[in-house]
Amino acid sequence: MIKYLYQSIRSTELQQLDDFQRGTWVYVEAPTPDEIEQLTKRFKLEPGHLEDAADEDEMPRLEREGEQTYIFVRFAYRTAGGDMETAPLLIIFGGEYVITVSQVHLPALDFLSKSREGFATTQRAKLVLLILSHISDQYDSFINKISRQIKAIRSRLRGQGITNKDLIDFVTIEDDLNEFLASLQPTNAALRRLLVNRQLPLFEEDQDLVEDLLLNNEQSIEAIRSNLRSVSNIRDAYSAISSNNLNQTITILTLATILVALPNVFFGMYGMNVQLPFQHNALAFPFIAGINVVLIVSIVLFARKKRIF
Repeated sequence: MIKYLYQSIRSTELQQLDDFQRGTWVYVEAPTPDEIEQLTKRFKLEPGHLEDAADEDEMPRLEREGEQTYIFVRFAYRTAGGDMETAPLLIIFGGEYVITVSQVHLPALDFLSKSREGFATTQRAKLVLLILSHISDQYDSFINKISRQIKAIRSRLRGQGITNKDLIDFVTIEDDLNEFLASLQPTNAALRRLLVNRQLPLFEEDQDLVEDLLLNNEQSIEAIRSNLRSVSNIRDAYSAISSNNLNQTITILTLATILVALPNVFFGMYGMNVQLPFQHNALAFPFIAGINVVLIVSIVLFARKKRIF
């Protein structure tokens, strides 16, 4: 699907045109081979880069071909099933246009369409930075949601109410965070190269926006690392608590076994058909029972003193 979107400085709505004109945002979503060939011929694009944009594992980078700048990034989005995923986005900056190519719907399109802040597709460098800024904000939003989820699980850990489902969720959380980290780190490298090499015509205000993006991404990267440490610490704490509870259970069961076995030794001896001391004495049973009680109490006191349980 190819859309030609246009908005000037004076207009207030993003318009969809029937054909390309100067200052147009060419929005491409899940292009067919025929559409890729059409774009390649019309805008004299590098076909290899368009093929790379279809690779779901493509990593962020910056390329320069003649007068065209190819910016590869990854943006976060939520699937129909509610899972968080990332997908590659190719931004092509040319002399008269900005082209974005993605395999899934780009959330920045909806945001810019509804945004009350004025923007214009004719301001091509600023449009690129606005798209990158929204992608950065999306990462922040998802990271904050993950942080709240981790805090909720951590609060349940204090009451030992953590469940197997929470541990399974940790696997998903770690996968998402690692995927975000793998996307943001090379994105920052591309932004630094963009800022240093001036591959986009940046005004002073635009340079400040790029620096803000770098700073925001660095903060997101640090937040991701912090969340990963929290997940690891919670998992280690849960393992330690589970091991301690298991040891206490085994200790109690062992002690209970000893307490049950001791009386059986004496009662078993006096149940045999052999001559034993005091077996004809009327006080034999209370005497043996008393010895067992003394032994049991002594073992319990000894265990408490040694803090066995």
